[in-house]
Amino acid sequence: MIKSKTIVSAAEAAVCGIIIFLIAFFDVFGYIDDRVCDLLYQQPRGVNHHIKMIGIDDSEESLEMLGNSSEWQRDVYAQIIEKLGDQPELIVLDILLLGSRSEDGDTRFTEACRNSDRIISAEYIDYSTEYIPTGEGVGYVDPYYINSVQKPINSGYSALGFVNTDIGADGMVRSVRLTDEYEGEELQSLAYRTYTEYCKKEGIQPSEPLLDHEGRFWIDYAGKPYDYECVPVWAFLSGKVDPRAFRDCIVFIGGYAAGLRDEFSVPNSGDQMFGVEINANILQALMDNRYVVPADKTLLTAVSVIVCLAVFVFTRKVRFRINTPIVAVLTAGWFVLCVLLWRSGVMVQAVYVPLAAILSYLVNLGIKYAEEAIEKHKITTAFKKYVAPQVVEEIAKSGKYHIKLGGEKRDIAVLFVDIRGFTTLSENLETEKVVDIINRYLNLTTNAIFANGGTLDKFIGDATMAVFNSPFDLDDYVFRAVKTAKDIVDGGAAIENEFMEKYGRSVAFGVGVNCGEAVVGNIGCDFRMDYTAIGDTVNTASRLESNAKRGQILISEAVYERVKDRITAEAIGEIPLKGKSKGVFVYSLVSINVSEGNKDEK
Repeated sequence: MIKSKTIVSAAEAAVCGIIIFLIAFFDVFGYIDDRVCDLLYQQPRGVNHHIKMIGIDDSEESLEMLGNSSEWQRDVYAQIIEKLGDQPELIVLDILLLGSRSEDGDTRFTEACRNSDRIISAEYIDYSTEYIPTGEGVGYVDPYYINSVQKPINSGYSALGFVNTDIGADGMVRSVRLTDEYEGEELQSLAYRTYTEYCKKEGIQPSEPLLDHEGRFWIDYAGKPYDYECVPVWAFLSGKVDPRAFRDCIVFIGGYAAGLRDEFSVPNSGDQMFGVEINANILQALMDNRYVVPADKTLLTAVSVIVCLAVFVFTRKVRFRINTPIVAVLTAGWFVLCVLLWRSGVMVQAVYVPLAAILSYLVNLGIKYAEEAIEKHKITTAFKKYVAPQVVEEIAKSGKYHIKLGGEKRDIAVLFVDIRGFTTLSENLETEKVVDIINRYLNLTTNAIFANGGTLDKFIGDATMAVFNSPFDLDDYVFRAVKTAKDIVDGGAAIENEFMEKYGRSVAFGVGVNCGEAVVGNIGCDFRMDYTAIGDTVNTASRLESNAKRGQILISEAVYERVKDRITAEAIGEIPLKGKSKGVFVYSLVSINVSEGNKDEK
């Protein structure tokens, strides 16, 4: 049996492990994991105040002074560069200035760039997805095949960086390509080019950024939208902001207007972020050496499966009362570990280990409930052998009844019944016939007890003991006990003739009914208990049954006083009962005048 349970538990654990393996390895909950990771990892840490913005906005002041930005001549950017002068360390033009606008404006702009040694301009890579053959019938699909590179008009007088943005399947910008190659030339992103130019000016060696297996750089955002200090173009050109405010800063010039179509969803905010701010965040991550790479998927899957199996075994062996807080602490601890790993440069998928723990916990919880339901069904089925089935069903449905350990005093009605002349009968009949008679008798008494809501306490040889109003409250229980006695005697009359014809022997019953206070509860010892009733009330009922003749029902005076308006009974008088120093006044039941449902009738 133990081996069987062990095998079943191992099979259940294996199924959980396989499910977690498939879910984690194939990243089934990737969308949810991305959201959880965003909440855990992308917490603002403060922007670098040496990175500042001059924003191309669509405010009334900007439109009034400069007009629509899409119609600006290039001399506007020339004015910005000239006005900034040598104050900034670098000037980054995060705008695609492709093609000619006007000869004068273009000339002034290119002259301004030639006279400055700190300009970085944006270029754009025209990507497409192409099939690249590598041999006979062999090849691969390149999603980043470069058709051409669009360069700005000032490309000969500034450093260049591409401004292509990688947008994830869920619309978020979490990673970017820092470099690419075209016609033997290395191309760098605008943010990465700014970083390498910054290192040159500072005379430091740029660190090698960590990339994932697809060559992507994962962005550790320092700030949310609008966190970087931004001065509108109109405010700067009108003299409201002194150029010295940009001393030794890296100044990004880029769009801060919705019409420029340069807004993207980012993982650290519900608001969209302008492309120039994304580049500023990438630059700061490079400057701060905040490099993060995703953890190995195979390793993470293995960890998830191990946690799944460990939690399964643990929650199976430990009481469920403490399982919930332990699983909660494990989940919280895992999230803390994920954040620490992120800060150390490793990005871990956050949901699969907690999912593994919770799945194991829930499976064991479900198994536990199923086992309890099966056990409850067994107990209920067994209880129906002692108590009326409809009553058991009502108790199971409501869940309100709980048997108390030990005993309690209750007012109950007690019925005893046995076969008259059973000893002689058993001595003169074959065993099979005796068994048939006793089974028919027990079936009759049991059905009568249950039909009236009583509890079958026990069989004592050929006698049956039943109690009413125990272990649960029962309305009109004394009358129910009397009615049960009448049903048994009436039923006995029917099978008496049957047995006479079948076996040449007849059976009849003697019944005793008493009511009053008794001790009911679990009587016995730790390893063997019996739920029963004890006391003088029970003993008296037993003595009444012993004195009853064939087919006679003796009831005590206490019973008679409670139901006398609904029965007909003959007074027998006071009779001595074994074990009692004083006689008991008894009655012989003749008939029942009204049913239990019409007890108010006269």
